[in-house]
Amino acid sequence: MERAVLQITLFGLLLALAATQPNKDNWDIYSFHINSTVTSRYATTVITSRMANRMDESKEIEFHVRIPKNAFISKFRMFIDGQVYDGIVKGKEKARQQYTEAVSRGQSAGLVSSVGRTLEEFKTSVTVAAHKKVTFELTYEELLKRRLGKYELQIHARPMQPVKSFKVDVHIHEESGINIVEVKGGLALADAINKTHADNEVWVNFYPTEDQQKTCTSCGEQGLNGDLVIVYDVNRDSGLGDIKTSAGYFVHHFAPSSLTRISKNVVFLIDRSGSMHGKKMQQTRLALIHILNDLSEDDHFGLITFDGSISYWKRELVQANQRNLESAKIFSRNIRESGATNINSAVLEGASLLNAHPREDSASILILLTDGDPTSGVTNLEQIQSNVRVAIADEFPLYCLGFGFDVNFEFLEKMSLQNNGVARRIYEDSDADLQLKGFYEEVATPLLIDVTMSYNGGTNLTQTEFSQYYNGSEIVVAGKITDNDIGTFTPQVVAISSSKKMTFSNPNGTVESTGTESADQIQRVWAYLTVKQLLEKELLLSGAEKENVKREALELSLKYSFVTPLTSMVVTKPEGGDTEVLHKPKEGEAPQTGSRHPNIGSSGSVMHTSAGSVMYKSADSVMYNSAPQAVPAYESYDDGGMDYMDSLVIDDMEALEESAMLLPNIVFATIATTEVHATIVPGKDNIPVSHRFLLKAENQSLPLCFDVTGDVRLKLLHHPTSELSVHGELDSVTNGGFRRIVIQLNADLYVDVEVNKITVREGSRITHHTGQDPITAGSWTIIRRDKEIDVAGGDTHLVILIQGKDTQSFLWPVLRQQSSDSAEGILGQLSFLVVCALCPALNPVYEEVPQIPFTKLRIKDQEIDVTRANAADYSISPPLTLDCWLLSADSALQRRLEAFIV
Repeated sequence: MERAVLQITLFGLLLALAATQPNKDNWDIYSFHINSTVTSRYATTVITSRMANRMDESKEIEFHVRIPKNAFISKFRMFIDGQVYDGIVKGKEKARQQYTEAVSRGQSAGLVSSVGRTLEEFKTSVTVAAHKKVTFELTYEELLKRRLGKYELQIHARPMQPVKSFKVDVHIHEESGINIVEVKGGLALADAINKTHADNEVWVNFYPTEDQQKTCTSCGEQGLNGDLVIVYDVNRDSGLGDIKTSAGYFVHHFAPSSLTRISKNVVFLIDRSGSMHGKKMQQTRLALIHILNDLSEDDHFGLITFDGSISYWKRELVQANQRNLESAKIFSRNIRESGATNINSAVLEGASLLNAHPREDSASILILLTDGDPTSGVTNLEQIQSNVRVAIADEFPLYCLGFGFDVNFEFLEKMSLQNNGVARRIYEDSDADLQLKGFYEEVATPLLIDVTMSYNGGTNLTQTEFSQYYNGSEIVVAGKITDNDIGTFTPQVVAISSSKKMTFSNPNGTVESTGTESADQIQRVWAYLTVKQLLEKELLLSGAEKENVKREALELSLKYSFVTPLTSMVVTKPEGGDTEVLHKPKEGEAPQTGSRHPNIGSSGSVMHTSAGSVMYKSADSVMYNSAPQAVPAYESYDDGGMDYMDSLVIDDMEALEESAMLLPNIVFATIATTEVHATIVPGKDNIPVSHRFLLKAENQSLPLCFDVTGDVRLKLLHHPTSELSVHGELDSVTNGGFRRIVIQLNADLYVDVEVNKITVREGSRITHHTGQDPITAGSWTIIRRDKEIDVAGGDTHLVILIQGKDTQSFLWPVLRQQSSDSAEGILGQLSFLVVCALCPALNPVYEEVPQIPFTKLRIKDQEIDVTRANAADYSISPPLTLDCWLLSADSALQRRLEAFIV
């Protein structure tokens, strides 16, 4: 018999179990406990889940946890039959080697770590013998960040069944005293929560009974499903702040109160390019009007909008009086989107506006909001960053807000860090306007500028200079005390207030050893902050300096067993089991993963949806748009010699998920793209090369895969209202993809993309381009970068990746932005990748029918011969190899493949 697969999923700090209602006769989660200890804002959380296999056969049980994005996993253990199996943190390169070796042995090689809105994911699984038990234990660490005057510890629970022993214990200890504490969220059951507040300590115990787990605001028959949030703040004064020392280390929390606010000069740079069309621009206008309402009368401000050109509301900073605010609101309501994206000119003009109108005793701030890459003016990213750095010259911070997932977030992050600011992603969701407003509120009230933290007798310090300190935030510095001599350790803070220089120091001249903190904890706070800041610094450097910083961050990560972007956790399972590897990706980065588990596939990565939700975009997955649309029938037609096909767009994703009538192979989420990934099966002699495609089979042991043979042309995209059409020609190269992609912009204008050149045909005029200079074709802009080609016009943005090496390079297109108008073909409402516009016609849920020596799959009452094979995902680099069930294209697609070949 095939092995049944059970899933345990942890969301936030808590557990979420199988995606369907579990069968209590098969297995049981009999205990689930979370213990979180917060001391001096540093949270250490241990999650312990105990399960029993109630069946008479072995079961594979999956452990899946989501942790805060800022947290570092520091320990993972499994307890099985009295044996302990520990995860070991290794350098990513060493772990990659172990990962590759595991894959070559046909093992599962992927704990999946993936980036979400505020969370990252951790997965593993283990086979549990009949009537045996398993315990999973995960530990992670996080420094809580103060925002808008409070710290938050958030717990999201979705166990999908009542758990007999369900406990959450939170203990908070703050030496300076806790002045407020609140427990809120959909799980805040008054009868199940016990809160005790005693001066500098808080205990929160959440012990819901099985009945209570069905009756809270966000609960049901399947148990808990919602948030538990502990909000608190500490007592503080207007002095030096809170300093803890122990065993030669210190941590300093600086957040003085009762300071006079500093008036500010703020310039908003608003992207109005075509890709901001629709809800993005509506929410931006709404947020901008809210922000204008919050400006104080002694503030001065400016507004600049940009696409390929720059537009000013006024060419100078003006006072935020009633008259000017009303005028600015009218301007904001009339912002309309169109054209390209000239980020360079926009930021330089904003910096010029602030530099041209300096005011004493004020703080200047530049805020950029964009949703795409630069496609007009200066488009070289390094040149833009250099230009901006010269223009700002460390005079004020630049904050970059990246709207959605079409932005190059690393570019924005680096540009912000170079100019004393931060980058923040704004998620395309119903609350995007509140996200924008919330970010502004964090920087709305500057209290100090030019803050310098000095520590006589201190060494190995984390960041000590800060351009501004805002009301409701907190500055944290950690370091070592030289020779552990507390008597000579003297901290001091110097900063500029609204009208004078201020010095904060200890009136006694020295700091006493607190003695109340564990020796290990303050040292770990220092290590945590140091690694975080080294990773940011590494982003700004190049050459030998970059490698030195990376090496230092790696050494600390290994010493303190932190899973960071430079390290991975390797988990070795019981004898005969698999080896798995956890990677922690950077923001927006596709993680390197692999798994054979049915709900992820062996190359899981993350897609962020327009609703801000998170799902796996794996190399064997197919994802569909959840926007309300009709579901058209397939029909072929001819348009100027290029054939196209109507694409499927799913109407109601929730109803579809419940019924599972059309696409039970889909990992359901609110997502705007559909992808199928292909690899090449090498041909021999004159045998045509086969391109292999992967098809996600939800809740099955392996994805399906099938071959398309020959260097054929495939139908990709057609916009009936704009004449836009796209098709691609598959190549005949081993491990290849597309040799050409032809884009018809209108009846007389074509862009022909190949690996080494771009040809523009306009009527009888033909021009060839091989360099990196921007190309203009009608209203479209084409930009070639090192390993990608951007094609943007109106509301459509297509990125063509260049994969492979040298003569073996090939093209791989990804649709980043599409018109809000109805579009037909594979690149239309769904997105790029060929063939799987066909997938709605089939029902790829299958049942394995073991045969000797072959295996069959039962699909829609048909038994189909399959063989175990593998394929690769070329949408990320380097591609990852997955196991799959190989069958014929017609069997997989449930219709003739020829309908989709030109």
